[in-house]
Amino acid sequence: MFTKWLTENSFKKAAAVVLGTTLVFSSGCSLLPSENKEEVLPVIAPPQISKKPEYEVTTTTLESKTSSIGKIISLQEQTLYFTLDGKRLKELNVKAGQKVTAGQIIGSLDVDDMKKQLRSDKLSFQTDEINMKDTLRKKDEMDPVTFELAKINFEEKRQKLVDSQTEIDKAILKAPFTGTIESLNVMKGDLIKAYDVICIVADTSQLTAGAKMTADDLKGISVGMPVVVDINNAGSIKGKVKQLPVIKPDDQNGNGNGNGNNPGGAPQRMERPEDYLIVQLDKLPAAATRGTPLSINIITQRKENVIVIPPSTLRTIGSRTYVQVVDSDGSKREVDVQVGQQTSTEIEILKGLTPGQKVVGR
Repeated sequence: MFTKWLTENSFKKAAAVVLGTTLVFSSGCSLLPSENKEEVLPVIAPPQISKKPEYEVTTTTLESKTSSIGKIISLQEQTLYFTLDGKRLKELNVKAGQKVTAGQIIGSLDVDDMKKQLRSDKLSFQTDEINMKDTLRKKDEMDPVTFELAKINFEEKRQKLVDSQTEIDKAILKAPFTGTIESLNVMKGDLIKAYDVICIVADTSQLTAGAKMTADDLKGISVGMPVVVDINNAGSIKGKVKQLPVIKPDDQNGNGNGNGNNPGGAPQRMERPEDYLIVQLDKLPAAATRGTPLSINIITQRKENVIVIPPSTLRTIGSRTYVQVVDSDGSKREVDVQVGQQTSTEIEILKGLTPGQKVVGR
């Protein structure tokens, strides 16, 4: 009995000791500072070598174009001016935008002094006519040389009257055809110089697209070539070249001398429809008026189903022209090619490639 009690008692004591020791160690661990966790470093990816772009060989319709800036012009228009110099504009019968008919008087110069002189010359010439009649009656009695001199003198005076009337007639400016006064550069009372532009008359029922071009621009261009015209606020309109401009040897840039004054007094180079490359449009927008700006693209060459590649894929070394072709397994090889027509965005391949292949750019 005593032994049993001792054994049970000893077991309880031992259990208590173990439990206490466990609690001590547990509480002691909680009092110790926590250990630092290991820092996780980010994974650094190795740098990748940049891959050159690859392009597919395709087919397209390839066009070569010649472009120019132009405007809407009238096929019938004329710049009007006086040929008399130093006279005042006495009458001005029109204003800008006004409709005029053929033969209508635009304006007139003050030539009252010339008319007065002509009246005086005509009165004097009446005396000359009486004297000439007397001379003719005495022809057989006169020296032949004296008679001829008298006849010549009489004819000179008569011609002077004709010339004076012709100069006076130049003071009247008339509309050459029915049209519209598109611009007017003078006012009543202005001092007019010979060949200064007075106005421009245009037939607005005959409007079309036109552009001034140099002789170099016109190389390779012929009548009938297709044209695409971009008119401001009206979109693109198709047409064809109807007429090439007339470029004279003294007109190196194809633009004429404009409407500036000519200090030499000779007729200046006025702007004419003949100075323009004229396009026959499929239709004319209702909003288009004379002077509306536009751009003209003349298609000088057109090919369909052309094999093309981007310019950046073409390589040259000396006289050799080649591309890098990507095979189905990803390997690259050099292939010599023969090129044809070229634009800013595409190069025609005549030989060496087929559609669907891939080529490497730079």
